[in-house]
Amino acid sequence: MAGVNKRKRGRKAKSDPPSTADIPTSTSPHIDDVVFSVSNVELIDPPSSSTPHRPRRGRPRKIPIPISILPENSNPENGKTIKGVNGVAASLISSEDTTMLNARVVPEMDAVVKVFSVHTEPNYSLPWQRKRQYSSSSSGFVIKGRRVLTNAHSIEHYTQVKLKKRGSDTKYVATVLAIGTECDIALLTVDGDEFWEGVSPVEFGDLPVLQDAVTVVGYPIGGDTISVTSGVVSRIEILSYVHGSTELLGLQIDAAINSGNSGGPAFSDKGNCVGIAFQSLKHEDVENIGYVIPTPVIVHFIRDYEKNGAYAGFPILGVEWQKMENPDLRLSMGMKPDQKGVRIRRIDPTAPESMMLMPSDVILSFDGVDIANDGTVPFRHGERIGFSYLVSQKYSGDSAAVKVLRRNSEILNFNLKLATQMRLIPAHNKGKPPSYYIIAGFVFTTVSVPYLRSEYGKDYEYEAPVKLLDKLLHEFRQSPDEQIVVVSQVLVADINIGYEEIVNTQVLAFNGATVKNLKSLASMVEKCNDEFLKFDLEYQQVVVLQTKTAKSATSDILTTHCIPSAMSEDLRM
Repeated sequence: MAGVNKRKRGRKAKSDPPSTADIPTSTSPHIDDVVFSVSNVELIDPPSSSTPHRPRRGRPRKIPIPISILPENSNPENGKTIKGVNGVAASLISSEDTTMLNARVVPEMDAVVKVFSVHTEPNYSLPWQRKRQYSSSSSGFVIKGRRVLTNAHSIEHYTQVKLKKRGSDTKYVATVLAIGTECDIALLTVDGDEFWEGVSPVEFGDLPVLQDAVTVVGYPIGGDTISVTSGVVSRIEILSYVHGSTELLGLQIDAAINSGNSGGPAFSDKGNCVGIAFQSLKHEDVENIGYVIPTPVIVHFIRDYEKNGAYAGFPILGVEWQKMENPDLRLSMGMKPDQKGVRIRRIDPTAPESMMLMPSDVILSFDGVDIANDGTVPFRHGERIGFSYLVSQKYSGDSAAVKVLRRNSEILNFNLKLATQMRLIPAHNKGKPPSYYIIAGFVFTTVSVPYLRSEYGKDYEYEAPVKLLDKLLHEFRQSPDEQIVVVSQVLVADINIGYEEIVNTQVLAFNGATVKNLKSLASMVEKCNDEFLKFDLEYQQVVVLQTKTAKSATSDILTTHCIPSAMSEDLRM
């Protein structure tokens, strides 16, 4: 037919590249890539310009006319003509036709905010001063009640916290309402109405199931604007929360979670928030393993704050237990074939459980839910989970029904009052500065995980003294106010010649009296009228100082090292 160009067989002839004037300033996506929501039209994951285009064989595909993005305040009716790309008219597809477009609900991304924090961390090695301040950025999102959720580690040791909304150039100073160290969640608010204008709070959804789609929204490194990554739920179990050194329910997803994503919401395909991004697994053998704080933990934190006016914490069962999977072990404990449970190894002396439970008791059930020999309980269809999940659903001060089996095959029922547990070596100081006391150049302080990390680095679990690590992992407090007191260092002076090499060694007794905590040690030294100050240390070391000389030399040592006081403020009370 005349006027029709026929395609030639063989290799296509090379053509001159188009001039820059012929290239459009924006790439219009295919209609399948347009996502419709109830309130607006959003583009999600447009095709990458770096991906090479390969022409398909056979009959050319018809390319529909792309439609432009509608402004948020426009709401045309179905069938109304709107202005398309380059002035070409296009029709808004009716709601009946959206099922053909693989449409899904777009999450409320305007509720996601960027969190700017200025931190001033304590110097645990030099407890009378603080480190140089530094800044960080993370993510957060608005919830009901004019509040914002983010991660606790995002604002740890904060000096100032600011929030910036999506598309705004203004940073608003935020007030910290509560910090949940164990669950790694913090609650913020902003005074005034301007920040809350035009922002709809995020709605929480149910706990997702395996293979449910999730979308993580936040402000990770690599750019300043909002970022969206997608994945699926790959695992639901009790996870180790790195920041809080606790074990709570968590979601594992395969969406990328990077620095800056912390505190950002994870949305379901229905647009509801199902969790908060908070940590990822960094290992040479794994890829794209991120973790999300699920809604049960988030709701527990919010209700705890609303109930008490402050964060009280997650209660735990103050026992260490052993699995009962070995049949001979079960037989020796007097268990019947139909009985299952876990054996109590040790009990925290400061926990309420110590008044009722005994070592070698077998816990058969918790709140009416039978416990298996491996310590799990039914969770959902086809799933089991550690029974500590049942404990974490309680609040501090709540009661729980516990059924146990004693050695004489006696079944006992107890109504236990649950409480939070304080470790002998705490995982956090909860924002408080470290305590210290100085006499004759000897710097006494208390041991905590931040202190060990400051002294021995992030590998403190391998570098710290074995006896301190043993107390960290296995020892219980014998009284609520017990602390591990150590000689952190010796500030060299004439009075302490020969003691310079004493570092991070525990103080066991002073003048024959057991040292329970730092405050009691400072009180005993200050009130001492004996001729000598005698400190009994770990590894059978002894420090002896003349009382009058030691107290008089302390002032000169403080002046030499520019130390403002011989003791921290909390010891003066």
